[in-house]
Amino acid sequence: MEASPPRPSLSTRPWHQGISDDRKQQAHELFTQARALHRRMMFAEARVKYEEALAAWEHPELRLYLARVLKSIGLPLQAYENLRLALRWGPGALAPEKEQEARAAMRALMEHELAAIEIRCDEPGATVLLDDKSWFVGPGTERRMVTPGEHVVMVRRDGYSTVVKPILVIAGKEASGQLARRVDTVIGQPRWPAWIPWTMLGAGAALGVAGGGLMWSGAADKGNRGGGDLAIGAFVAGGATMITGTVLLLMNRPQAYRVRDRGEVEVELRPIASLGPAGLSARLDGALKGNGSE
Repeated sequence: MEASPPRPSLSTRPWHQGISDDRKQQAHELFTQARALHRRMMFAEARVKYEEALAAWEHPELRLYLARVLKSIGLPLQAYENLRLALRWGPGALAPEKEQEARAAMRALMEHELAAIEIRCDEPGATVLLDDKSWFVGPGTERRMVTPGEHVVMVRRDGYSTVVKPILVIAGKEASGQLARRVDTVIGQPRWPAWIPWTMLGAGAALGVAGGGLMWSGAADKGNRGGGDLAIGAFVAGGATMITGTVLLLMNRPQAYRVRDRGEVEVELRPIASLGPAGLSARLDGALKGNGSE
């Protein structure tokens, strides 16, 4: 069996740096109280004491004990986060059996009680929100554990419409998605169908021709005043109709306007544990090392 990595000495362990003896003593007393409540299955009270102890001293074993309580009271996401924080210092931060427990508990939560969402956004300056809370600013890719159910991914960027994507995830699955956008386009669209102004022009011209015919007939028959009046009326109506058609034709030129791309988030669902235990542990290690400041 491969030997476990040696645990760092007290003087080099990062969670000891800058912590006074008084704060350590306070944390130890609170931890003792929490353990007593924990053994009596007073989980809510024990949780409070563990959290008070952590406020005095950020210690990986305190995170592990708090995770146990949170799991017992049905808060798997909070339990997962505390296990992640317990392991963020790397191998050797916990005793070997406790490190193994923490990793096994994380894996069990991921496979049976939690889900994951991973989103890639290539748009510089675009703000990605998860469940209406700021997540990250593009470009980049982020992954987060969530409780099973429906979650909403939103992407906002000045000059673009907001993209809203509901994502339904179930326990043991990971939803992986990428924001897809296209460049805004400018299109032209007339106010009315093209046949309307041309029909008006045609009708006006027809009335003008009819008026001309009537006037010609009137000139041949000088005694027919009624024909002359009809000719003048036809000319007037035809002229007015042609003017109206011309105005409509000018007004009906295509109006250019910008169409903003609403974009979309394409989502693929796959098992969280598809990497296998070894790969999963390696991925968790990388995530922990990359987020050690959290």
